[in-house]
Amino acid sequence: MIDTRLSRGVRRRAPRSTPYFHAVMTLLVWTAWFLWGGQRAVQALETHWPVSLTMAFGSLIAGATSEGGGAVAFPIFTKVLAIAPSDARIFSLAIQSVGMTAASLLILFMRIRVSWRAILCASLAGIPGIALSSFWLSPLVSPVVVRISFTLMLASFAVTLWLLNRVDRATHSDLSLFGGREVMLLALAGLLGGIMSGLVGNGIDIVTFALLVLLFRVSEKVATPTSVILMAGNSLVGFGLHLFVLDDFTPQIQAWWLAAVPIVVVGAPVGAMLCGWMTRHHIAWLLIFLILVEFVTSLILIPLSADLLMWAAGALVLLAGVDYALYRSSRYLPTHVGR
Repeated sequence: MIDTRLSRGVRRRAPRSTPYFHAVMTLLVWTAWFLWGGQRAVQALETHWPVSLTMAFGSLIAGATSEGGGAVAFPIFTKVLAIAPSDARIFSLAIQSVGMTAASLLILFMRIRVSWRAILCASLAGIPGIALSSFWLSPLVSPVVVRISFTLMLASFAVTLWLLNRVDRATHSDLSLFGGREVMLLALAGLLGGIMSGLVGNGIDIVTFALLVLLFRVSEKVATPTSVILMAGNSLVGFGLHLFVLDDFTPQIQAWWLAAVPIVVVGAPVGAMLCGWMTRHHIAWLLIFLILVEFVTSLILIPLSADLLMWAAGALVLLAGVDYALYRSSRYLPTHVGR
């Protein structure tokens, strides 16, 4: 049975002025977008409409779930639009810097409950993670391996999330214990997630969400907005590295970015509002459905050799084993369970 005291604890009434805050934020971003891009921005919106269409859906998912906009942009760019994974990664970080930051501001304005301790620990560890990946790892890893690794990470998590939501269960509205062990685990999740973000433009949100939900038994309604804020910060760091240090934010990627900016500043905050209205079960089953779609399309569209299939099967078993071990741990089980 679900501890209703815990479930009620994650709900807070949003201010009535939320739509006005969203409208003002959108107008400010649109104004900055036009002043900076001018006619070039308008032309990008007209020319690269497939990117705009992709991010209309991706931004909603980014705000409403633990999957950032890159979790939609990266597979569609690399599988459907035949864009190089390296360019798709940079675009994902760049556009999430706008969309997920807007969603994060709305989450704060709406007073949606998040785990600030998880955000602090994972965010700090995510900085060296995404730097390590962006500078050294991403040039060494095969694009096919990058794409399939992302799919496997999502698939292993979906299996365990399905196990969790077959029956009602009690959840916490924040970390029930917080000490050196919890700091180390959150930092490790942030580091690994940052490395994944540097490879595919998305990852710290999913890895930290999995740790919060599977091990720490935090409600999906708290873990989801927490992961949105985490991914926003990690995207800003990663985008900053590509823009100011690596200098590979090319004119082509800029054009895609300009085509998506006015879309995501609307979609991601709307997704955050939807997350505030949905139950944790709705969030979980939506995630499982999206991951299933991503997994099936990967099997269809990614060319897989026999060796790669064997490696993928072994990696999936390993990742699922880790998730299952987190799920089976009883250390953080809620002690007050009842109607």
